[in-house]
Amino acid sequence: MTRPGTMNAMSSQMQDCVEACMSCHSMCEETMSSCMQMGGQAQMQIMRALLDCSETTRMCADMMMRRSPMATEMCAMCAKACDMCAEACMSMPDDPQMTRCAESCRRCAEMCRTMAGATM
Repeated sequence: MTRPGTMNAMSSQMQDCVEACMSCHSMCEETMSSCMQMGGQAQMQIMRALLDCSETTRMCADMMMRRSPMATEMCAMCAKACDMCAEACMSMPDDPQMTRCAESCRRCAEMCRTMAGATM
């Protein structure tokens, strides 16, 4: 049971996490588009990581907004997808779009870990 006064802080924290997820989702979508324009340079591993992260962050945000009882588990999975995507993006450290995407993924992963109750 939640103590009085705790719900507002949690709602604020949850809203911050939703915003981080949506921002990361958008960044992954933009980065996928950038990768497609690169053609042969974009590796399939990076594209898979971007797609997984994009879909996971969108679903995670949706689940938190509707207060799904599975949102905590989804946040943990989302953090993992974001970490994997950040790592994949950093395989092309000279690409500014990839660097921005990795930063967005790291921020989202941190927020999702907090929501999931993980300590890292």
